[in-house]
Amino acid sequence: MTLAARDLAFAHDTEPVLSGLSLSVDPGEVVSIIGPSGVGKTTLLRLLALRERPDAGAVFVDGESAWTVEESARLGLRRQIGMVFQEATLFDTTVARNVEYGLRVRRSWADRLAGELRALVQSNGTPAVVTDALDVVDLDDRLHEPAQSLSGGEAQRVSFARAIAYDPSVLLLDEPTSDLDPRNTALIEEAVAEASDRGIGVVIATHDMHQAKRIADRVGVLLDGTITEIGPTESVFESPADPRTERFISGELVY
Repeated sequence: MTLAARDLAFAHDTEPVLSGLSLSVDPGEVVSIIGPSGVGKTTLLRLLALRERPDAGAVFVDGESAWTVEESARLGLRRQIGMVFQEATLFDTTVARNVEYGLRVRRSWADRLAGELRALVQSNGTPAVVTDALDVVDLDDRLHEPAQSLSGGEAQRVSFARAIAYDPSVLLLDEPTSDLDPRNTALIEEAVAEASDRGIGVVIATHDMHQAKRIADRVGVLLDGTITEIGPTESVFESPADPRTERFISGELVY
């Protein structure tokens, strides 16, 4: 699934946040959106996730505007888009049950039952899709432990597993490693690479330019309410075309 935004504009009340913003992500591609805190990265992800309706412009899924289809069809599109927030929110139950929750809310009953049959239920009663998702984030040995016993970094990894368990077409990540230690950061980045290898398009918003260099195929720079530049990662960092991009990357442009 190709997800694209064209000429998006959005305001909170009367305060403009985004204007004239365009970008896209293809299957298996990792696109990083960099920019300072408060510039509108979370708002952009919410628009891409179809959680907010733009004031102008459109979000397209495989070339079709997502806000011109029937509500039921749009719900189907939203079910193909996963999102991981900056702070993990887990339920007071086991690690496995937290990951299973994503299957329950994202799939119709028919899809869920078919998925359970395809995945096969392992001898311990946990669907294979759940253990596979937890294996991606190196937590498959913590299946039946209480989620509340996890560290913050481990909880974020469970959130990531929950988002990929239902095999989304696109995964949106909002500063997923901003407060994590190096080990948990590395594991999340490895999980992003695994998602990409599975054909999932990934958009990750981050203020960490080093992370963008490590994991992104393309980088978009969000400044002044719009994408000032987007292109191959090395090109954007080594030879930016827009003066604002160059000043931001060099640390001269401070918000």
